[in-house]
Amino acid sequence: MRTFAFGFPRLGQRRQYKTLVEAFWAGSISESELQQGFRELQCERLQEYHGMDLIPSNELSLYDPMLDTAVMCGAIPSRFGIYNGLTTYFTLARGKQALELTKWFNTNYHYLVPELEQPNFHLLKNFPLEDVRLHRQQGVETVPTLIGPYTFLRLSKRVHLNGGTVTAVSPLSEDDIALFSAALVPVYSELLRTLRDEGVTLTVFHEPALALDVPELHWTQVTEWYSELSRSGVALWTLCYYDSVSDYLHFCELPVAGIGLDFVSNIENWQELQRHGFPKGKTLIAGIVNGRQVWRSDLQERLRFVESLLRFDADIVLAPSCPLFHLPVTTEPETRLPEGLRERLAFARERVAELRLLKAALESQPGALHEVVAQTELLHRPFARNDTVVRRVAALAETDFQRVPSAPQRRRIHQQQLQLPLLPTTTIGSFPQTAEIRRLRGQHRRGELPDPEYVSAIQQHIRHAIAVQEEVGLDVLVHGEFERSDMVEYFAERLEGFATTEHGWVLSYGSRVYRPPIIYGDIWRPHPMTVREITYAQSLTPKPVKGMLTGPVTMLLWSYWRPDIPPEELAYELALAIADEVRDLEAAGIRVIQIDEPAFREGAPLKRRHWNTYFRWATRAFQLCHAHARPETQIHTHMCYSEFNDIMDYIAQLDFDVLSIEGSRSKGEIVDHFAALPSESVQVGVGVYDVHSPAIPDTDEISAILERVLRVLPPEAVWVNPDCGLKTRRWEEVIPALRNMVTAARRLAQRLHISATQGECP
Repeated sequence: MRTFAFGFPRLGQRRQYKTLVEAFWAGSISESELQQGFRELQCERLQEYHGMDLIPSNELSLYDPMLDTAVMCGAIPSRFGIYNGLTTYFTLARGKQALELTKWFNTNYHYLVPELEQPNFHLLKNFPLEDVRLHRQQGVETVPTLIGPYTFLRLSKRVHLNGGTVTAVSPLSEDDIALFSAALVPVYSELLRTLRDEGVTLTVFHEPALALDVPELHWTQVTEWYSELSRSGVALWTLCYYDSVSDYLHFCELPVAGIGLDFVSNIENWQELQRHGFPKGKTLIAGIVNGRQVWRSDLQERLRFVESLLRFDADIVLAPSCPLFHLPVTTEPETRLPEGLRERLAFARERVAELRLLKAALESQPGALHEVVAQTELLHRPFARNDTVVRRVAALAETDFQRVPSAPQRRRIHQQQLQLPLLPTTTIGSFPQTAEIRRLRGQHRRGELPDPEYVSAIQQHIRHAIAVQEEVGLDVLVHGEFERSDMVEYFAERLEGFATTEHGWVLSYGSRVYRPPIIYGDIWRPHPMTVREITYAQSLTPKPVKGMLTGPVTMLLWSYWRPDIPPEELAYELALAIADEVRDLEAAGIRVIQIDEPAFREGAPLKRRHWNTYFRWATRAFQLCHAHARPETQIHTHMCYSEFNDIMDYIAQLDFDVLSIEGSRSKGEIVDHFAALPSESVQVGVGVYDVHSPAIPDTDEISAILERVLRVLPPEAVWVNPDCGLKTRRWEEVIPALRNMVTAARRLAQRLHISATQGECP
């Protein structure tokens, strides 16, 4: 019996990763200082794997593992020129023409989408070999880990060029996969040979894409690839997680030494194992502790499960269900959680400890079984339910999910009441979160700044934001969200049934972090949450100011929730709290309300056969938020950095009035997917400004995206906005970017007006 933990958070307990990378971007430290800081972080991470039988390497990316894999294989789009170390690396990640950013499977981590132009890969940067050598300098033998070739290709996109100009970007076709794999797999083979020559005997490939719907042809190709890779002389393990593997028998037949199965996120893997057994001579890497949720494992039940696995006469390695980077580092510094909660939680460090304890109990080490029993007894004690909330959900009727009048009727009402111009401009919600604002919130949280002084200070920032928006000429304004540390955490702090952490940081993309709240009971709203700030902002301007709320699906999916309460039930509890807030905003005179759902697509199961179940309750939860809104209230929602083309029918069921989406990195092509929405009722705001890059877009760039959009959507159905919130940007970047955005929208609207007046096509 061996243990293998992997994917430990690269952030560091003191967020050293974020500090180092952002200091380098700011020019405060040199490249050598950055590398030295990363070596120190490596040493800390090695300690986290103490007691594991196998230690992974090649996990500490400078930005994103998919980007590392692209660089490793020389998959650099021609627009970035010859690879020039970190200059090119970070330009790929956050430059003016950066790679597209989207969600990693059904998680809230974002990866950079590789763009493949020509099948001319080569081993450009041998990151796994470099990391093996670095760990050996520290006296530690490691197992290199990297993204497998199928996952890399399945998540990449094909770039179509004409004379050096990008004409289209699309997912890889069957022919593309065959074409690019012929050049990619030899690079992986060469990499494995370099590891073999270095004395490495085992390498792990992460292949979560094998949990998607995998066509039969793909399985044939993957088998051929791994046949070639297995001839390198290095033993290979292939891990599949986030869901059941799409075809258990094909997976077992791969010519590899070990296969990893996730036994937490699904029941199908266990059912298939019972039905077909396990192949002789292979290692089973059994994902038995949860890598995505923070509740302690029922270790007695896990022990019984492992004992059942032993019946299959396999070499078993105990592992987490998926990489641990979806969890915070440790519960140890959390001192303000509700009574009785902390001892029920396991973050990444505690998950590793669970694996050690399970192995110790299985080997009958003294005291191990007693500790297992003690932890399990705690988990089964009744904890934090609210019968009143449960009854409110049970009493919901179909009319609670249906808004009247219809969307086309509402649109006519909104046109009369709001009097907005053609191609109206707005932002997604947040404005720069400066050091001063973060200092104010910290002082207030610690009790160092009394509430009246804090409210006054926040109002000063709101006044500034309103003045800036009026000066640049935006049509629908926002208050800036200066009182909010995070779009989910802010509401979690004001809802009962939620707990928030002090140090539970998790990476979302690059160096961007957030603290997922913990749903430990039933959810209800004791008081209004946003009315004070929104109504203050509205009092400063005659233009409409949006009420800004986070939707129930995003609140749920970006939190850790109780495993014993169905997610559908929790989503409805959240929706009822948000519906109460909508009523209060309307009563205060707010005419436009945005309910953000950036996680709507993210929550979709990896296999389409399970979609209807998820999307049924996800759409109903959103409908419940606004079903009782007044006809004159315009409901917006925002979604970003996901693949939308295959969920348009579900999006249409949300019954919103305006949808804003990402569009800048895709150069507006994303709007093709939204042409199917009914333009007589639905309006779409396509992002024209990449908020994840410090680059300031000029009016020509913005105009090009808008013109691309207007080839698909009628002008009356188009809004103009940035990709996402502006909290991570600086005012020096935001103001000129928004000014250019407004200028481009007005010029184009004027052209459209002139063309319509003259009876011409624009």
